[in-house]
Amino acid sequence: MFHVKHADYDATASPDSALPRDDGPQMDERSVAHRVKLPVKVVERPLRQVAKRLLMALLVLVLTALVVYVDRAGYRDSADDSVDLLDSFYYATVTLSTTGYGDITPVSDSARLTNIFVITPLRVLFLIILVGTTLEVLTERTREEWRLKHWRSALREHTVVIGFGTKGRSAVQTVCATGLKKEQVVVVDPSAKVIDAATADGYAGVMGDATRSEVLKRAEVGKARQIIIAPQRDDTAVLVTLTARQLNRSAKIVAAVREEENAPLLRQSGADAVITSASAAGRLLGLSVLSPAAGMVIEDLIQQGSGLDLVERPVVRAEAGKRPREIDDLVVSVVRGHRVLGYDDRSIGTLQLTDRLITIVRASPGTQITPHIRPLPAD
Repeated sequence: MFHVKHADYDATASPDSALPRDDGPQMDERSVAHRVKLPVKVVERPLRQVAKRLLMALLVLVLTALVVYVDRAGYRDSADDSVDLLDSFYYATVTLSTTGYGDITPVSDSARLTNIFVITPLRVLFLIILVGTTLEVLTERTREEWRLKHWRSALREHTVVIGFGTKGRSAVQTVCATGLKKEQVVVVDPSAKVIDAATADGYAGVMGDATRSEVLKRAEVGKARQIIIAPQRDDTAVLVTLTARQLNRSAKIVAAVREEENAPLLRQSGADAVITSASAAGRLLGLSVLSPAAGMVIEDLIQQGSGLDLVERPVVRAEAGKRPREIDDLVVSVVRGHRVLGYDDRSIGTLQLTDRLITIVRASPGTQITPHIRPLPAD
């Protein structure tokens, strides 16, 4: 039986933040209904559209009633032979709705001409507004179902991000910065606000508890190429990893935990790589105390797209046969087979075409911004 140590959480965080303070599915939200939400263009809200249609229909109704009231002498009411303002609205209502009880009728030539050339077009417009709203809703629903079906059939070799908090967002931004298209990313989170934020950024979203297999199936985890697991709780990460690995035996799974002692549980559950957020942040803090300059360099390497970046690339033909220190890039490690060797490991010998290099490169060659020009803290 797994025993997962829980991290202490910050109870002083502001409750007014737009998104949850941290990252993703929680165990006490199993009652949330799961659904798939695809990114959409920014359009007017449905309730606002319906309200606008109803207002237009009301204006048509009022206009028709005023037309009848102005020419009320040309109409006859079977009840009392006179037509007042209330009768005008009554006649407009039954006429525009095509009910037509016949108790109020146009008797003069002008009233009949008005019905032919004014009220009849208003009736058609009234019906178009009401029927058009219904047709638009049905059309939108059909279009959404078609998009969802097409999305499911076309989605494969994608990336699933479970937990779209600080860690999840940063992870997917880093992956997308290397060329991954947003259409190939699916976010899973139990919060509707988080899913709305993800779809607004261009990602597909699945709302639900990721510890449940049916939620992960909606995200097409079985066809995913890589899975990023960044929940708020370590026990949630373990359960999600177990479920994801059961659904997909070949996907690369990377998970984040708060406590370092829980990392072995993630690896036993099927994670290929485990990142310990709390201890990593602590080590960076300690390093920054001992050497602020070294802390700046590490921070610069962590930030994607500016200054220095840590990248993995294949060995090119011109580099084959050379030692790691003899090539132009700054080599940190050499990946050979399933082993990661340090740049000074004697077993490397010379580089082979099948090797991969982990190097430090400048993210923006035209921008000469390096950590050493940033001011160091004063002693």
